[in-house]
Amino acid sequence: MQWGVAMDFGVVFQTDPPAWRVVELAKQAEEMGFGYGWTFDSHVLWQEPFVIYSQMLSATNNMVVGPMVTNPGTRDWTVTASMFATLNEMFGNRTVCGIGRGDSAMRVIGHKPRSLATLSEAMRVIKHLAEGCETTYNNTQQRLAWANNSELKILMAAYGPKALALCGSETDGFILQLADPAIAEWTIAAVRTAAEEAGRDPNSLYICVAAPAYVGDDITHQREQCRWFGGMVGNHVADLVARYGNQGIGVPQALTDYIAGREGYDYSGHGKAGHDHTDFVPDEVIDRFCLLGDTAAHLTRLRELESLGVDQFAIYLMHDQQTETLRAYGEQIIPAMAAPSPTFIPTPPMQMPPTQAT
Repeated sequence: MQWGVAMDFGVVFQTDPPAWRVVELAKQAEEMGFGYGWTFDSHVLWQEPFVIYSQMLSATNNMVVGPMVTNPGTRDWTVTASMFATLNEMFGNRTVCGIGRGDSAMRVIGHKPRSLATLSEAMRVIKHLAEGCETTYNNTQQRLAWANNSELKILMAAYGPKALALCGSETDGFILQLADPAIAEWTIAAVRTAAEEAGRDPNSLYICVAAPAYVGDDITHQREQCRWFGGMVGNHVADLVARYGNQGIGVPQALTDYIAGREGYDYSGHGKAGHDHTDFVPDEVIDRFCLLGDTAAHLTRLRELESLGVDQFAIYLMHDQQTETLRAYGEQIIPAMAAPSPTFIPTPPMQMPPTQAT
């Protein structure tokens, strides 16, 4: 897998039945210039993604596939590593592992998200085994002897100070699941600072921003189709508020204030347009977190994110214009982003609190 210098583009699918629809969309996406195909990973809410990855890889030529995001709790780590290594052996190192503590996949089956300490250990085990290295697991020494040629990049999803510090110090890259430039600037800086403090090259980290994108002129309709995303992000923000408070050290109010009216969450509508439990999300948050509007508006935001060091933008494709959005990106936006453009001058950044991993 080559990590290029120009901005990459990915698309995030839900593995709703029929599974072949996901495979077909992945094929269409690659033809339109998308290099990454991601899926949710909540095996009760949707179909099992690792089964579908094999078909996505078979139907495409170069697309890199993986979960956004898996977690350390629903599968044994050795199983996860073996699945990645097997796919790499079959299709030539075209997988990537997005991972986090676990939200919907864990909570739906009655478990809490795993701790950062557990996530750290899981990432070590998965990466080492998937790349054919020996590692300690459950007080035993383990190695996938047949995986010598396998390579697996691990990108970690994070929002809070401790998670950002872990991401920067131990992983190959960072996933930010929202497209607010001010929050992107704050989180990317935190991740890179942690990498530098750990003696790593902060510029070697691969930065992926993922958010809904909807190209069109009816902003009111676009907001309603993407309001679910503010509810999904709100689950993670609620955890941060519980830990740090509304004005906790290292957590910007631009991220936390909007969940004041949140009253629980129904995972049966997770990631779906029209979700009843997302009415608390204001329009202003949707406009900041998502990419809406016409082609020019998308290009303006994407260039701002690119100026902050974002390597990939991945579209959450959960709305009523899936094919149209893929086509708009493939025919207009991706080619425009690949072409030389005038120097982008970002708007002044918002004032954010200092990040502390305490």
